[in-house]
Amino acid sequence: MIFKVQIIGALYGLLAVIFGAFGAHALKKTFTEDQLKSFETGVKYQMYHAILLLVLGYNLSFNSPLETYMAYCFIIGTFLFSFSIYGLCLSGSKGRKWKFLGPITPLGGLLLVMGWGLLLYSYFKNFI
Repeated sequence: MIFKVQIIGALYGLLAVIFGAFGAHALKKTFTEDQLKSFETGVKYQMYHAILLLVLGYNLSFNSPLETYMAYCFIIGTFLFSFSIYGLCLSGSKGRKWKFLGPITPLGGLLLVMGWGLLLYSYFKNFI
């Protein structure tokens, strides 16, 4: 599991840099200001959680279900949150917004919140 978390963290980081550059240069001409801000939000959250996954991959053993659930919340949550934003922005700029992605973004956000909550719980359980 450690290796998987590190690989996905590195992949998310790589893609965040590529998508950020793509958004800043190629999409600037086709996106509205709101679409560009939304796209940038997806990139930021993806990079934040890429770094978090790398830190967790080097600091946790993933021997407990709590650590494994936490990692999956961050991995799946980042994918659902950021990539649904990318899809909404790209499809919206073409005039045919994929509305089915709308509910996926908050679901990804909820998984990210759960991951952070599990991380906080993992710290508190050692003091209680």
